[in-house]
Amino acid sequence: MKLVEEVKSHSSKWIKTLDSSLQNFYWQDGYGAFSVNPAEVGVVINYIANQHKHHSRTSFQDEYRAFLKKYGVDYDERYVWD
Repeated sequence: MKLVEEVKSHSSKWIKTLDSSLQNFYWQDGYGAFSVNPAEVGVVINYIANQHKHHSRTSFQDEYRAFLKKYGVDYDERYVWD
């Protein structure tokens, strides 16, 4: 938890230095951490590069729920979203 807190804090401060339009940037309160198969790194990079287009068709929430279900992760909806 402390690692994620540090990464979010420092990356938020850094992002705000990139452009004045990013002064109000902030990370959401929660977080999730998942490992990636090294053979699939290219797929993940492509997904990140195109996620804006992807999320215009499928909401982040719906995709995240499907991901949790696919991998059998139990969760309580009350604690997943800000």
